[in-house]
Amino acid sequence: MSLLIVGTVAFDAIETPFGKTNKIIGGAATYISLAASYFTKQLSIVSVIGDDFPQDYIKLLKDRFINLDGLQIKKGEKSFFWAGKYHNDMNTRDTLITELNVLADFDPVVPENMKEPDFVMLGNLTPIVQKKVIDQLKKRPKLIVMDTMNFWMNVAWDDLIQTISMVDVLTINDEEARQLTKEYSLARAAQKILTMGPKYLIIKKGEHGALLFDENNMFFAPAIPLEEVFDPTGAGDTFAGGFIGFLDKTKNISFENMKRAIIYGSALASFTVEKFGTEKLLELNHKEIEERIQMFVGLVKFSVSSENN
Repeated sequence: MSLLIVGTVAFDAIETPFGKTNKIIGGAATYISLAASYFTKQLSIVSVIGDDFPQDYIKLLKDRFINLDGLQIKKGEKSFFWAGKYHNDMNTRDTLITELNVLADFDPVVPENMKEPDFVMLGNLTPIVQKKVIDQLKKRPKLIVMDTMNFWMNVAWDDLIQTISMVDVLTINDEEARQLTKEYSLARAAQKILTMGPKYLIIKKGEHGALLFDENNMFFAPAIPLEEVFDPTGAGDTFAGGFIGFLDKTKNISFENMKRAIIYGSALASFTVEKFGTEKLLELNHKEIEERIQMFVGLVKFSVSSENN
């Protein structure tokens, strides 16, 4: 088993200046796995849903060769549901509804056939759940990537720090990096975080790109300046799925290859925001992805002449 993804499979209801949806499929594990499926067909999900989750949505995931043996279905219970409304700048949003439902007492169970993954992506969940998944693995994966958010810094600090110490790559946004370290400078924040356990750190800056750090190196990946952002929901999770999916495909966890993985993750995330929810992720093809990658290459490609003008 190659790639194990842990996170939410859920319902979202989204409102933006461009329109609104009823309940649609969402959740971190959904976006991560759909993005990763463009690179690997050996991926599995550990998550939980209620029996209100439509079979059509389950089939949608299975059709992408996503192993759902680790997806718990709780009879008589409801799936996690989040509803949000984005402001005109599309960078800020209001949470209208959060119903934890089955997620409130989620106890992850990793099936036997999933306990020896090469790569693990821990989507944003409580740090205790993330740690429980790591503890069930039979051997250390090649790479464990963890996503988290400022909420856990406020309510589960000790558990968060312990789980961070167990992973290889931490991915957070710039605001969260500053909160985690009490450092305004992202370079200083990165060095502090790298003393907490991870070998690599990704700091996401939304429409301003992403930064990759290890102990000795830093890389900045730009973001495509899109003409229109339709729905930012799931962009960060799509980025994570593209990143870990590319690493799983190439089996190369060097800093240089992580730079490439960040570009692929950024490319996929740039597609996600173009339509509501997972809609764009479900209709992509590899030609479109490669064309978007070349757009990224064009953003950073330049030459420096040694001659004086």
